[in-house]
Amino acid sequence: MALGEYPVVSLAQARDRHLVARKILGSGIDPMVERKTVAEAKQREVEAREREAENSFEKVARKWWDWWALGKSQRHADYVLRRLEADVFPSFGHKFIDLVTAADIRNLMLTVESRGARDVAKRAHETTGQVFRYAIARGIANRNPAADFKPKDILAEAKEENFARIDAKELPDLLARMESYDGDALTRLAMRLMAYTFVRTSELIESEWSEFDLDSARWDIPAERMKMDTPHIVPLSRQAVEVLRALKLLTGNGSFVFPGANDKEKPMSNNTILFALYRLGYKGRMTGHGFRGLASTILHENGFEDEQIELQLAHQKRNKVAAAYNHAKYLKQRKVMIQWWADYLDQQLVKGRQRINGIGAGSAEVPAVLDSKKLTSRIKQPIATRARALQPTV
Repeated sequence: MALGEYPVVSLAQARDRHLVARKILGSGIDPMVERKTVAEAKQREVEAREREAENSFEKVARKWWDWWALGKSQRHADYVLRRLEADVFPSFGHKFIDLVTAADIRNLMLTVESRGARDVAKRAHETTGQVFRYAIARGIANRNPAADFKPKDILAEAKEENFARIDAKELPDLLARMESYDGDALTRLAMRLMAYTFVRTSELIESEWSEFDLDSARWDIPAERMKMDTPHIVPLSRQAVEVLRALKLLTGNGSFVFPGANDKEKPMSNNTILFALYRLGYKGRMTGHGFRGLASTILHENGFEDEQIELQLAHQKRNKVAAAYNHAKYLKQRKVMIQWWADYLDQQLVKGRQRINGIGAGSAEVPAVLDSKKLTSRIKQPIATRARALQPTV
């Protein structure tokens, strides 16, 4: 049994070690075996730490994504990875995958839901479960904590039918107040675009520039961002295109059309539009979602076909096979309908301005479409001033 190398180990130290070894041997334990056992235990600890580091949730999730993304559209795959990077990895990406608990996943979902992104929270649960199933199938993880509960066990029920909205007769005043909103320029433009397109709030604020073809006046929302998990086409009116060209000057260098105020890698808060409406005096009377109800009521009253309206609202209850055919159904008719709606809103805006200015409403004409040439002439102006200048004038 080696006690150490002289002179690194002195004679006195060697004698002490020899005495300790004799005492251990006297108790019936072989000191050589004990030393080997301790060394092996330390080696196992080192290997375990290395294995945990190699199999952190984030590293396994990225391997899953590389495998899963094959055959998926690039836009869809990139969206899923961005959601992992924005929400999941900061929460428990650093943890060894077998140490991630159901409580970790629950806390992540509640955090995401608290910012008004219920659908994103639901998808975080789904994606996390897929990562664990991938890991279990390859012997990397032992169990899937996401399978311990369903999203409905954690998240509050969405009750879209209860969203407040004003009456059609109040629309002129609302539009005029929105135009004069003195808060953030992005918020003002977000409200205008929501009014013109009547999409869901989450569909608007999480929109990315890659989804838009402004030359073709078309917005393609991918299935993974839709409530029904099917793609949705939004024809863009002339007015909506001009709003988007104004936004392009403000946020066109990033991914999101409406980036967050503090983190440009995340979208605008889901409550931004709601709180702006509160500031305008519409608390309890109007929400961003309310434009959907207004559009449905007014379009029906003006003779547009129910099926075309429901398709544009993405209300159709359809399976994924049918969706591949139906999401583009009546597209020409829907484009006409969307343009009529935008022109109608502009007429109501003129009425609202006239009321504010004390001028008789009369028969207001639809305001002229924004001149896109004005956009480039204002590039050097401050952002808020430039965006406000892009609003139509009577």
